[in-house]
Amino acid sequence: MPENPTPLIPSAASATDAALLLATARERAQDAGLDYAGCLYPQEAWSLLAAGVARLVDVRTVEERKFVGHVPGSLHVAWQSGTALLRNPRFLRELENKAGGKDSVIVLLCRSGKRSAAAAEAATRAGFSQVFNVLEGFEGDLDEQNRRGDVGGWRHHRLPWQQD
Repeated sequence: MPENPTPLIPSAASATDAALLLATARERAQDAGLDYAGCLYPQEAWSLLAAGVARLVDVRTVEERKFVGHVPGSLHVAWQSGTALLRNPRFLRELENKAGGKDSVIVLLCRSGKRSAAAAEAATRAGFSQVFNVLEGFEGDLDEQNRRGDVGGWRHHRLPWQQD
């Protein structure tokens, strides 16, 4: 994916701005040959959420949400669970029920954007039409010391989050 640009929309998106963000996200996915609707940078995802255009679904484990933090108002449907990170066999059914159906605009978030990408692929194969992945995830990529939090991610961009 390209380096995170300056966000297109710094706050809540208007209907026109939201359509532009979604179109840009779709282009990114198409350019990268991805099977799901699109890819959003954290600031872009926040703009869509703040405008009420999309629903954010955190696919991390319960423990990650509790101890690392989560986005206020986000929905939770674990893609994997437990220390073995076993795939949640109810993921697609839970996603459909919590996010409002297969045609809802759904933005998936995980730690780094990798698990949420896998979840977006599975959802698309199951008939979800508007599933987007948050690039960089909640914690971002690893830095030179193999730590997260300083190289991209929802928290790094100072977007709203809280910790239990």
